[in-house]
Amino acid sequence: MRYMGTKTHVGVLVTQGDKTQAMGAMFRSEEMALCQLFIQPEAAYTSVSELGETGTVQFRDLNPDVNAFQRKFVSEVRRCDEMERKLRYIEAEIKKDGVHMDDVNELPRAPNPRDIINLEARFEKTENEILELSQNAVNLKSNYLELTELKQVLEKTQGFFAEQEGAMNMDSMKSTLIPEDLNATRGRLGFVAGVIQRERVPGFERMLWRISRGNIFLRQAELEGALEDPITGNPLYKTVFVAFFQGEQLKSRIKKVCTGYHASLYPCPSAHDEREDMVKGVRTRLEDLNMVLNQTQDHRQRVLLSVAKELPLWLIMVRKMKAIYHTLNLFNMDVSQKCLIGECWVPVNDLSNVRKALQEGSEAVGSTIPSFLNLIATNEVPPTFNRTNKFTRGFQNLIDAYGIASYREANPALYTIITFPFLFGIMFGDIGHGLIMSLFGAWMCIWEKSLEAKKITDEIWRIFFGGRYIILLMGLFSVYTGFVYNDIFSKSMNIFGSSWQINYNISTILENPELQLNPSSDDLKSNSVYPIGLDPVWQLAVNKIIFLNSYKMKLSIIFGVVHMIFGVAMSVVNMTHFRRPMSILLEFVPQMVFLCLLFAYMVFMMFFKWVAFGPKMEAQQYTPGCAPSVLILFINMMLFGKAEPLDGCKEFMFEVQPTLQKVFVIVAVICIPWMLLGKPFYIKFTRGKAHAHTNGDINQGMEMTPEPSEEPKAVGAPASGGHEEEPMSEVFIHSAIHTIEYVLSTISHTASYLRLWALSLAHAQLSEVLWNMVLSMGLKSSSYTGSIFLCVVFGFWAIFTLAILVMMEGLSAVEFMSKFYEGLGHGFQPFSFQAILFAEDNAD
Repeated sequence: MRYMGTKTHVGVLVTQGDKTQAMGAMFRSEEMALCQLFIQPEAAYTSVSELGETGTVQFRDLNPDVNAFQRKFVSEVRRCDEMERKLRYIEAEIKKDGVHMDDVNELPRAPNPRDIINLEARFEKTENEILELSQNAVNLKSNYLELTELKQVLEKTQGFFAEQEGAMNMDSMKSTLIPEDLNATRGRLGFVAGVIQRERVPGFERMLWRISRGNIFLRQAELEGALEDPITGNPLYKTVFVAFFQGEQLKSRIKKVCTGYHASLYPCPSAHDEREDMVKGVRTRLEDLNMVLNQTQDHRQRVLLSVAKELPLWLIMVRKMKAIYHTLNLFNMDVSQKCLIGECWVPVNDLSNVRKALQEGSEAVGSTIPSFLNLIATNEVPPTFNRTNKFTRGFQNLIDAYGIASYREANPALYTIITFPFLFGIMFGDIGHGLIMSLFGAWMCIWEKSLEAKKITDEIWRIFFGGRYIILLMGLFSVYTGFVYNDIFSKSMNIFGSSWQINYNISTILENPELQLNPSSDDLKSNSVYPIGLDPVWQLAVNKIIFLNSYKMKLSIIFGVVHMIFGVAMSVVNMTHFRRPMSILLEFVPQMVFLCLLFAYMVFMMFFKWVAFGPKMEAQQYTPGCAPSVLILFINMMLFGKAEPLDGCKEFMFEVQPTLQKVFVIVAVICIPWMLLGKPFYIKFTRGKAHAHTNGDINQGMEMTPEPSEEPKAVGAPASGGHEEEPMSEVFIHSAIHTIEYVLSTISHTASYLRLWALSLAHAQLSEVLWNMVLSMGLKSSSYTGSIFLCVVFGFWAIFTLAILVMMEGLSAVEFMSKFYEGLGHGFQPFSFQAILFAEDNAD
C-alpha cells in the first residue's frame, strides 16, 4: 500500500462529464494493477453494481473449469433471462402497434435484490394482461374474418345463381325434346361455396377437374380488397368460388379437396330471398363486432401506452441485473463460505474509485464487515488501456485496427493525430474538396449530440461519425496543402500575381501556339521566388504535368523518409522504458545509420540539387541541363556503377561525393550483420556470464529481467523482447527475421509513400478532366438546366472522390508504426454497464 502513496503520475487533466481524462495516458498505456477483492456475500450484488457504474475493472474468471450451469448464481441468471424474455415480448407487442417509446435520458441503477420479486410479479402481470388482450383480439378478428368471408360469398354468388337460373329456364324450353326422368335428374345440381387463397386457385381447379373428369362446373370471383390475417396481421388475398356438381359422391370428394387446400366452406342458400335475409343478418353482426373490436383496440392502446413509458427503464435494469450475476459467477467462494473472492485488472489511477465503489456497496446493504482490495504481484502481461476522450477516441481506434499496443508500449495514436491528416493533405491537396470535407466534419462535430441521439444504425454512417474529428482535421490539412499546391478544383488562385513576365511581342504570341519562358533570361521578375506555393502561371503551362510530377514525387519521398526516421527514433522510447540499454546500441543505432546513410542521403541530394543548380549559375556544370538525376545517382551508388555525363557536365554534384557514397554504402552494409548478429551474441555472452558467476547480478544485461525499482510495483513492466527462456537457435532465427524485415521494409515503405504523389496527380488530373469535359458544359449553358446539371454532377464528383481517397489513405500509418510498434497486446475490457448496454443496442 506504500507503493500507491509514493507513485506519482504527471499529466494534463481534462474533465469530460463526470470523469477526469488523463491526456498523459495517450503517450503510453496506463499502468495496471492486479487486485484481489474480498466482498461479503450480502454486499456482493451492490458492490459489483457500483463497480459496473464506474467501469474501471476487468474481472478474471476464477472458475474456468466449472460448467456454466453449475455456477453459484446460475439460478439468478435464469430468472433474469426469463424476465428479459417477457420484456422482449412486451416490446414486440408495443412495436407491432406502433406505440412510441421515449428515449431514456438518465440510466436507472440496478434494482436492489429485494425489489427483484416485485419486478417479476409486475412483469408477469403485464405479460398476462397483454397476452389476454392479444388472444381476445385474435379471436375477435377471426370471427370478423369469417363473417367478412361469408358476406363476400353471399354477395358474389348472386351472379352465379342468376346464371344458373337462366340456364334452367333454357332447359325448361327444351324439355319437350328430352325425356322427363332425364330432365329431372339434370335439373337438380348441388353446389359448394367457399373462399380460398388466391395463389392456391390454379392447383385447386386442376384437382377438381381430375377427381370429376371434368364434371364439376367451377365459378370464381376475386375479392377486391385484402383481408387481414388475425394472427400475423399480414394481408390475405382470397377468391370466392362456387363448385356445381351432380351426385353425393362428388360432394364428399370436393369437401376433401377443399380441406386439403385449406379452403373455408360457408353455407349458402340456393333461394334468392334466403340469401338476402342472410346477408342482412351478417352485416348487422359485422357492425356489432367492429364496434367491439374498436373498443378492444382502444383498451389495448391504453395498456401499451402506460407500459411503454416504463419499458425502456425495465430493460436497462434487467440487463444490469443479468450482467451483475454473470460477473458474480466469475468469483470464487472462500473455504469458510463467508466471503466472495474476485480478481481484476484495475488502472492504477482508478484504484481510489474502486475502493470508494466497494465502500458504497457495503454501506448500501448495511454490512458490518467492509469489503477491501488487495494488490497482488504477478508475471502475467496486463491488458492495455489507453484513456481517451471524444477527440482522441477515433485516432486510437484507427491504431487499434492494426493491433493493440503491448503493455506500456509507446502509443502511435498521439502522433497520428497530426501525421495522419497531414499525409492525407499531401495526397489530397485541393482547397475545394478539402473545404467540403472540413464542413462535413465540422457539421458532425458541432451537432454531435443531436446526431448521436438519433441512434442511426447504418454501419457506414457510424464509421464516419466515429471518425468525425479525423475527417475535420483531414479537411483542414487538405485546405492548407491545396493552398501550397495552388489548386482549387484544378484551378489556380492568382493572389500574389505571377513571378513570370512575357517579353514576346503580340505578333509572335498570336502566330505561335507554344512559347517558352526561359528562366535564365529576363522572363523572371526581380523577385523570382514566389511568396508561397506554386506560381499560378504553371496552370497554363504545357509542361505542367512534368513539373508537378517531379515536385510531388520528391515531396512524398522527403516526408516519407522523415516520417520513418521519426518512427525509428521512437523505438528508443520503448527501449529506455523497458530498461534495454544494449538494444539501443545493437538495434536502434544500426537501424538509424542504415536508414540515414541511404535514404536520408537521397533526401539530402534532392535539397542540394534544388539549391546548387539554377538557370543563372555562371558555371556550366551547375546549370539545369547538367543537373544529374537523383534516382540515377542513387542506383549507381548502390551498384557502384558509373554514368557518362554530358559534354561540359559532371557526373556528381560535388567533388567528394563518389568517395562519400562508397563509405555510406559500406557502412550501411556493415549495419546488416550488426543488426543480425549483435543481439544474439550479446544474449549468449550474458547467459554464459550469468552461469559462470551465479552470485553476480544478472540484471546488468539487456532485457533479461527488468531492473528492480526503488518502489514496489503492483505489476512489473513486461520485458518486451526478452529471451531468457528461449533457445539460442530461436534467438538467431528471430534476429534474422527482424533484420530481413527491417531492410526490406525500409525499401518497400519508402516506395509506398509514392502513393501520395500518385494519388495527388490522379486527383488533380481527374479534377481537370471534370472541369474541362463536364462542368464547363453546365457553365456554358445560359438556361436554368445548366445550373441543375452542374449541381448534380458536382455533388456526385465530391462524394465519390472523398469516399475513394479517404479509404485509400487508410493505410498511411503502417510504415511509421512498424518501426517501433509491436502491437501484441490485448485490450482492457472493463465491466461497464454503459459498454454492455451500448453493445446490446448495436446488436439489436
